[in-house]
Amino acid sequence: MKIKNDELEKCCLFFKVLGDPTRFKIIDTLRDGEKCVSEICQSLDMSPSAVSHQLTMLKKSKVVKSRRDGKNMYYSFDDEHVVGVINLALEHSAHSNIEIS
Repeated sequence: MKIKNDELEKCCLFFKVLGDPTRFKIIDTLRDGEKCVSEICQSLDMSPSAVSHQLTMLKKSKVVKSRRDGKNMYYSFDDEHVVGVINLALEHSAHSNIEIS
């Protein structure tokens, strides 16, 4: 079955978003569960503006979702499909002989 162009573009964008090391570090942090921006900043030793910028990209791509609680904004994975793709990618990289140059 041939992939439709719009599906192909969405899929490529999804992997492009995941392909950024900073965004992937944020994703890895969220694997432990929902976190607020300050927790992500502390975990990654990054500024709030840098983290917020990356979270905006992840949210637009439907990788993460947010919820407000008072002054804090909390982020988590948008759905279990995202978690599955991340886990499969990590499993693949752990068992592959990809050379990093």
